[in-house]
Amino acid sequence: MNENEILNKLQQTINSYYPISDTTWNEFKNICTIREIKKGDFAFDLYSKIDEISFVYKGLFRTFSLNEKGEEFTKNFFWETRFYGPMVSLLTNSEITSCVQAIENSIVVDINHTKYRKLLYKYEDLKMYHILYLEKHWIMQKDDNTYSLVLEDAKKRYDRFLKDFEHIIPRLSQYHIASYLGISATHLSRIRKTLNN
Repeated sequence: MNENEILNKLQQTINSYYPISDTTWNEFKNICTIREIKKGDFAFDLYSKIDEISFVYKGLFRTFSLNEKGEEFTKNFFWETRFYGPMVSLLTNSEITSCVQAIENSIVVDINHTKYRKLLYKYEDLKMYHILYLEKHWIMQKDDNTYSLVLEDAKKRYDRFLKDFEHIIPRLSQYHIASYLGISATHLSRIRKTLNN
């Protein structure tokens, strides 16, 4: 595991949204910790107390919630160069209500959230990166997902899924895809069969 290579990838990813100065980066990288997470393990679990957001250097994750029957509903997927974290819980200091699980053996960079917030107030360039990342991934994409779940039938949701997640579909099981679409694996098989015909 090459620590410099991992941190360089994180820096490149941040700069792809908004370039940050060497001064900002030198302070930012000091609040980072690299760790490996095995396939099937949880980055964090329900009701965990954590103070991190994480950058995916290598691997694939899903975030999911459970209903009162114990059924899983996948909310999102996170792959290389994406960030995951219980943002609502971190911002409101409340319990975590969803899990993040590794779908593959993975390497992530954990970023201390409390210290990150302090850096946001200190550095304008980091603040601009933060705004642009949130706008793209937490506002525009979330709005599309909400629209899809409420207004589209399962076949249309699957069509949208194929476009949005085309690059990671070979890495996902049918169970994970069905869980994201809010349908059973059997229903997903029927949709696939219809499309193939």
